[in-house]
Amino acid sequence: MGIEKYIKGVNLGNWLVLEKWMSPALFEGTDAEDEYYLPRRLDPAVYEARIKIHRSEYITERDFATIAKIGLNTIRIPVPYFIFGDRPPFIGCIEELDHAFSWAEKYGLQILIDLHTAPLSQNGFDNGGICGVCKWSQTPEEVEFVLDVLEKLSKRYGEREGLFGITPINEPVSEEMWETMGIQERYKPVEPELAAGSKPNTLDFLQDFYTRAYDRIHPNLADGKYVVFHDGFRLKDWKEFLTQEHFKNIILDTHLYLMVAEMQGCEQTIEGYVKFIKENFERDVEEVESYVPVVVGEWCLFNSAAVGRDTAGGQTVLNGINYEGNQGVSEEEKKKIYAAVAEAQLEAWKKGSGYFYWSYKLLLDTVTSDDWRGWDSWDLGKCVDMGWFPIGG
Repeated sequence: MGIEKYIKGVNLGNWLVLEKWMSPALFEGTDAEDEYYLPRRLDPAVYEARIKIHRSEYITERDFATIAKIGLNTIRIPVPYFIFGDRPPFIGCIEELDHAFSWAEKYGLQILIDLHTAPLSQNGFDNGGICGVCKWSQTPEEVEFVLDVLEKLSKRYGEREGLFGITPINEPVSEEMWETMGIQERYKPVEPELAAGSKPNTLDFLQDFYTRAYDRIHPNLADGKYVVFHDGFRLKDWKEFLTQEHFKNIILDTHLYLMVAEMQGCEQTIEGYVKFIKENFERDVEEVESYVPVVVGEWCLFNSAAVGRDTAGGQTVLNGINYEGNQGVSEEEKKKIYAAVAEAQLEAWKKGSGYFYWSYKLLLDTVTSDDWRGWDSWDLGKCVDMGWFPIGG
């Protein structure tokens, strides 16, 4: 039980998989809300130029040096299903991932490759590539396509010193989360006919997919590399499946956000957050860690109290929420809130095998824009600079 090192990590969100809210300028001049529609709303040459400039500037070698300097040891890199450049009109990004491995090895870091999107989406989230559509698991040829991508990635990087592991699919939405978040209301589909028939993933499907993915990935990995399964928002439903003798070197990934805690009724105060973290996040991680290593693959300091108003479960202006006139809270109060929730969450994660903060950076104006005031805690670099997140984690 347990893994060789305690993971202190960060996600490179919005680098190779785009999220509009994290870098709105990339989508300027279009009505696209997600990565699926961006190339369909731009001239191909303009799209290619935007993407290539973004990828070359958003993350560079210097960022890997910085991540190592602040005391982290592992980087989770979300990648798209079109990483190999075989799904036009999208542009592949395998060269960028190659560079990331060279940089990671230079600075003593390891990489968790996270397949973050799937054709027709595994969740209907904006970060799943196409809003309001969730039909991947119902499309056998696209499931097979994803398995092929995973096998190629494992063969390309399986022996690399810089590889920590591979996640077969990010956040495949469960029936409960589909209903709780009201996915097709929160992330309205552009084409109702394309979204028709969308539904969440069943546990039976996920277990079958994970077995097949493991069998395609694991044989290509050197000793000490991991296959990391996302819990599908069902953290405590995996014991019987994951304790099979069939699986070696596996980890369960769970994503625990205070904004989801708020949706579940967590009181929006320091005391409320700390209590919820202790009684729910920490307890659950400790329970599951008793039979499989658990990493909190996504979390952050963001919460409504530090924004200064109820964010309705972390909904942004892109969801139609009006934050006009939002004055936020004082810097002193914000720092007090963040210090408390940082300490509580970092202590909770110690009951497991580690964490990856979401995310390393974002490109928002949180000072002069009312819409984004209070959203700066998604940016780990700023959290460190402001003293909200302790160096070394």
